[in-house]
Amino acid sequence: MPHDTTLIATIAVGLGLAFVGGFVARWLKLPPLVGYLLAGVAVGPFTPGFVADGGLAGQLAEIGVILLMFGVGIHFSIKDLLAVRNIAVPGAVVQIAAATVMGTVVSYWWGWGLGAGLVFGLALSTASTVVLLRALEERGILDSVNGRIAVGWLIVEDLAMVLALVLLPALGNVLGSADTQTSATAATGDSLIWTLALTLGKVCLFVALMVVAGTRLVPWMLTQVAKTGSRELFTLSVLAVSLGIAFGAAALFGVSFALGAFFAGVVVSESELSHRVAEDSLPLQDAFAVLFFVSVGMLFDPMVMVKQPLQVLAVLGIIVLGKSLAAFFIVLAFRYPVNTALTVSASLAQIGEFSFILVGLGVTLGLLPKEGQSLVLSGALLSITLNPLVFKTIDPLLAWLRRHPRFAARMDPEEDELSDLPIGMGDVQLRDHAVLIGYGRVGGVIGQSLTERKIPFVVVEQNREYVERLREEGVPAIYGDAAVPGILEHAHLDTASILIVATPDALQARAIVEQVKGVNPSLPAVVRTHGDEERDYLESLGVDRVVMGEHALARGMLDYVLERLAALKARPLLPAPADAVVP
Repeated sequence: MPHDTTLIATIAVGLGLAFVGGFVARWLKLPPLVGYLLAGVAVGPFTPGFVADGGLAGQLAEIGVILLMFGVGIHFSIKDLLAVRNIAVPGAVVQIAAATVMGTVVSYWWGWGLGAGLVFGLALSTASTVVLLRALEERGILDSVNGRIAVGWLIVEDLAMVLALVLLPALGNVLGSADTQTSATAATGDSLIWTLALTLGKVCLFVALMVVAGTRLVPWMLTQVAKTGSRELFTLSVLAVSLGIAFGAAALFGVSFALGAFFAGVVVSESELSHRVAEDSLPLQDAFAVLFFVSVGMLFDPMVMVKQPLQVLAVLGIIVLGKSLAAFFIVLAFRYPVNTALTVSASLAQIGEFSFILVGLGVTLGLLPKEGQSLVLSGALLSITLNPLVFKTIDPLLAWLRRHPRFAARMDPEEDELSDLPIGMGDVQLRDHAVLIGYGRVGGVIGQSLTERKIPFVVVEQNREYVERLREEGVPAIYGDAAVPGILEHAHLDTASILIVATPDALQARAIVEQVKGVNPSLPAVVRTHGDEERDYLESLGVDRVVMGEHALARGMLDYVLERLAALKARPLLPAPADAVVP
């Protein structure tokens, strides 16, 4: 094959096999990411047949990393993180530390050094944002309390990994880097403190420049481009911003492409056009992200599963069991319910993008052996494949716990001061009141409307921060999972006038309705749902009104259309001009 067709061959074969692998994986109800990685294995040097150009694939993968991190930056929400900061920030930090210690200890038994153990442990501690978001969307709980906590947790993990990418090159010499250039660079400094200070100083200077100038210049530039009305020019500006800032950050400040692209996305997120930017960059982001996963698969030696099965099982055990159990008990320690702990644990039972970036950097710096990279890749393939099955165990476990309330009571927070209504609440608030389950995006709007109309209501919410804030505002609120027997007793269902279930979790809504109908069968209820099958089941339980988001949106738009058409028909006709010709 002529040399000048190598790039075309790498892209064509890589994307073609990725398409086939992703389609088959989706048909098997597995994440398409599994198919992309296997496509990389097929074109890698460890399998027979066509072998893609590793150097070109690596550069294409670098573009994929830039666009991936750019997308992460666009969707980074400080508001969402602050809403769950009390659990997401300390929980993620402790879980990262626990998983890193587990990885370091295991690698020590294998005879690796401290640097290799730290890189290995960090790679196992962070989950894939792509896999998590798709899993939460498929279950319809992305906007639920549990979904927001899991996403906030991963945002903290992503930020921690970004910091690790910055510090690893500076600490390479101390951690035993075998890369001569890195060692020499670190050795020329007066001390490790000076090296770290210089590295962090460059990062801080870059971040300050982005915050001060970038947040003003980039949104202004995008607005000017949007005014031209040229879609291709706007898409080109998005690529220029993401790739340009990433390259400039690396060339001028010594910052990694990943960090530069992340802050480019954060800067763009400040623009009113951020949604359009995300929409326009998504096709290119997806295409190059696929090439990134293909290039990662090329580095994987399948024989590691045959030659080192015990090591592979150890890696898989840390990912699926070790760090998930750590997260489970951390969530319980922060006095959150069992269903939240199970959701967060299942969300973290896999590894992905940052793991690949970290092990790649570790191998480049000479900190991690090639064997470690293959073990991490095998752990990623297996954990991503098993993750849907892990999520499917949540519902049976919750159902079992609800049938055994005594056992569940041992795991849920005991004697929580927020699990009952405040002392001294007047009887007026406990009669003919509404019981509102969930105070998120939908429940919050309902609660504000009830407050404006001076209708008494009691909120049952799983987010402790929300409950504390509501109580400060004088709203009676109860903390806990309304589906767990005993929680709703504090809401005085016997004297309530209506039940409002605003939570998006279908299984939780079922359990709540079944429990309420057992206590007060005549209590009117309105429930939020997302599917026709779920609506039929809830109506069979005696729910008076089941609201589907899509149907409500369609009705609202249709009402406006009919109103406008009626107004046009009722408009009086203008008299014809005197010189008009009447046929």
